Amino acid sequence: MSDLKTYPVAFLISESYSLLTRLEQMKPFEMTMPMVRSASVSAEALKLIGKLLDKGKTNLCNSINRYISFLNSKKGSESGEESLQNKFSAMKLRYNQILDQLDIFADVLSQRSEHETGVWLSGLDALAEDGLILGKAYYSVPPLMVYLDRGHGAAIRRARTRLPGGDENPVAVIQIPRERMVGNGIASSLIHEVGHQGAALLDLFTSLKPAIQEAKQTAGKDKVAWAYFERWISEIISDFWALAQLGVSATIGLMGVVTLPGYFQFRFDLDDPHPAPYIRVQLSCRIGKILFPDPQWDRLWNLWESFYPKEKLPPEKLSVMKQLDNEMDRFIRLIINHKPRSLKGKRLIDLFEIPRRQPRNFREAYQTWRKNPGLINTTSPVMVFAVLGQAKADQVITSKEESNLLKQQLNRWANDR
Repeated sequence: MSDLKTYPVAFLISESYSLLTRLEQMKPFEMTMPMVRSASVSAEALKLIGKLLDKGKTNLCNSINRYISFLNSKKGSESGEESLQNKFSAMKLRYNQILDQLDIFADVLSQRSEHETGVWLSGLDALAEDGLILGKAYYSVPPLMVYLDRGHGAAIRRARTRLPGGDENPVAVIQIPRERMVGNGIASSLIHEVGHQGAALLDLFTSLKPAIQEAKQTAGKDKVAWAYFERWISEIISDFWALAQLGVSATIGLMGVVTLPGYFQFRFDLDDPHPAPYIRVQLSCRIGKILFPDPQWDRLWNLWESFYPKEKLPPEKLSVMKQLDNEMDRFIRLIINHKPRSLKGKRLIDLFEIPRRQPRNFREAYQTWRKNPGLINTTSPVMVFAVLGQAKADQVITSKEESNLLKQQLNRWANDR
C-alpha cells in the first residue's frame, strides 16, 4: 500500500485509469443502435457524428495517458496535490462534455428503433432536407436529423453551432412534437425549424436588422411596432420560410401550435423572441394573402379573431396592436424584397417558387392525384405536404385520409434514402 506521501498520486492514477476504461467502452453508434435500414439517418450524418465523437474520444484518451505518465514521473510525484487535482478535474469535465454530445445524438438515433416511428422519422429527414435544399446554390446543405419529444413546440440545434465543450455541431438536429404525428401540422413545425437553419446559412440577420432599424426611423408614431418586429425577426423569418413553401398548410399548422388560452394570445414582451401568438397568426395570414392571393386568408383570420376577441383588452395593448397593424404590410414587403449579400443581388422571395405554389395549383394537383394516385409518388416531400395541406384547408380530404397518405409517403421517402 502507498505511504501517505504518495497516496494522492496513486489515487489520481487509479481514477485516471478508471476514466480511461469508461471512455474506451464508448462504442460507435453503428455498433449500438438497432434499426432497420430505412429508419437510419443519412450516411453522411452518421459519418460526421462518428468522426466528431471519435476525435473527442481519441484526444481525451491521449490527454489521460499523458497525465498518467506525468503522475508516474518524478516531476509529477513532486507536484502539489491541488495542481494535480485541477488537471484531473479538467479531463473529467471534458469527459462529461463528450457524454453530453453522445446523448444529444443518442436521443435522435434511439428512436429509430421504434416500430413505424423510426421509418417515419427517416421520411421526415427527407422532408427537412427538401425544405433546405432550395438554397443550395448559396450555401452547403448540412445533414439534418429529426426526432420526437413531448410538448407542443419544435426546436433545432443548428449545424455549425457549438456543442457542449465548444466543438462544432456537424449536423442539424431538429426536435418536433410527438403530438403532431402523423398529420399535416408536422410539416409546419419542421420547415419552420429548417427556416432557422436556412436563415443562419444565408446570414440574413446581418443585413435585415439594419434595414429594420432604418425603417423604424421613418415610422413616425408607429415606431413601437418596429421595435417588436426587430425583436421577433428570427421567428418571423422562420414562419415566412415555412409559409413560402407550404402555403396555407403552414398557417393552419401554426394555429395548432399557438392554440392557447386568451391570456397568452396578447402577451407583448420585448424580451421574448417569439411574437405574441395573436400577432403571429395575423402575420402569417397577411404574408399568405400577399404571396398567394385567395379568399382563404381572410376566412382564416376572421376565424382566429372570433376565437380571441380583443375588445376587452386594456388601451395600451390595443395601441400596440394598432401600430403593428399599421406597419405590418410595409414590414412584410421589406422581408420579401430584402437582398442579403449572400443571395448575390436576388431578393429573399426569389428563393421560393411562389408562382408554382399558388392555391389553385395545389388544388389542381390534388384533383389530379385523385384520378391518378400514382402521381403523388413523383412529387417532392414539401410539395406533397403543401398539396395535402391545401386539400385539408378546403375540407376535401378527411384527417384520416390525409394521415394515411402521409404515412405512405414517409415510408416511401425513407426507403428511397
